[in-house]
Amino acid sequence: MSKFTDITDNKKIKDLLNREKNLIRFGLMTYMLPIQGAASNKVMIDNQELLMLGSYSYLGLVNHPEIIAAAHEAIDKYGSGAGGVRLLTGTADIHEELEKKISDFKKTESAIVYSSGYVTNMTLISTLFGKDDLIVIDKYDHQSIYDGCILSKADWKRFNHNDIGDLEKVLDEHRSNYKRVLVVVDGVYSMDGDIASMPEIIEVAKQYDSFTMVDEAHALGTIGPNGRGVDDYFDLKPGSVDIYMGTLSKAIPSIGGYLAAKKEVISYLKFTSNAFVFSAALPPVCAAVALKAFEIIENDKDLIRTLQKNYTHFIKGVQELGYDTLKSKDTPIVPVIIGDDTKTFRFAKKMKKEGILVPPIVYPAVPMEAGRLRCCVMATHSEEEVDYILETMEKIGKSMKVI
Repeated sequence: MSKFTDITDNKKIKDLLNREKNLIRFGLMTYMLPIQGAASNKVMIDNQELLMLGSYSYLGLVNHPEIIAAAHEAIDKYGSGAGGVRLLTGTADIHEELEKKISDFKKTESAIVYSSGYVTNMTLISTLFGKDDLIVIDKYDHQSIYDGCILSKADWKRFNHNDIGDLEKVLDEHRSNYKRVLVVVDGVYSMDGDIASMPEIIEVAKQYDSFTMVDEAHALGTIGPNGRGVDDYFDLKPGSVDIYMGTLSKAIPSIGGYLAAKKEVISYLKFTSNAFVFSAALPPVCAAVALKAFEIIENDKDLIRTLQKNYTHFIKGVQELGYDTLKSKDTPIVPVIIGDDTKTFRFAKKMKKEGILVPPIVYPAVPMEAGRLRCCVMATHSEEEVDYILETMEKIGKSMKVI
């Protein structure tokens, strides 16, 4: 009788489990702490109220009264789920309303909604591109983009982060070997908090007869005078970017993802992309929440201005304290570099003791010795709360000799 090896008898698994065990042993575990209520600017964890400095709900819409009312109304009308895949029986009228709203919002001909943001990137790249094509991605692109490249069977190359010269070098060297080329970037980078240089990226891509796609997961609702993303921030003309991708789970407080592009592209995806054809449709209640959130962003300019005022104040404050925030500018994601993993975890633990929840981000999510607190500023943070966070970071930073 053959002897089976334990499925966990693997170095990678054992290393991870040992790391988890040590974090728990030394009281440094701050991951997956269950929140008792809405993930707003203040949260309850283990019956302790904490200031939230890690939420993607940048506009604080997660418990906005109009959002809650829209959710209740949709539950009463549609029930809890869609009952099928979009291609067959899972399309509700509110799905089409949401897609129309997104295409209008992004000034494109059409849009499509998926039930997962992560899968949206994967399915777009793997459906539209394959053998004989090339995908060119920024080194710091989201993991879902990497996975989409792998799934597509297309060749793919990376260029150095936000380095237009390196992008041009990659395209100059490889463009002639492929039928089609897609350049994919994040609008706002989730670990560094900087913005893709879209005008230059678009110009170089066009020079080499390449398509462009931007993942606006962290850009939608956060940058530009109207919170509409990279096109708003850079005042791009409609059609400058070939494909816009975004999530419905960050500034938009729901779940899912979308693509906005030419009508022919969206029509093709509705009949061929596996995540649309074979995956259950977004529950109508989630579509209703997303639809109402887009309406609020369009109509409540004060909300956008408050968010931008808050993160401008916070970025200036941490930089004046002497922290390295990389190239974070004009976004609510502010990386505060601490250094090695242990020091980063210890810093986060001390912040929690002072009533502030902020996630430590360490290798392999970021480079070695570049551990950081990924601070996410919200529109619903008061000026007093932002000042308290800054005062606390000054006290802890000096005591730990980080600043």
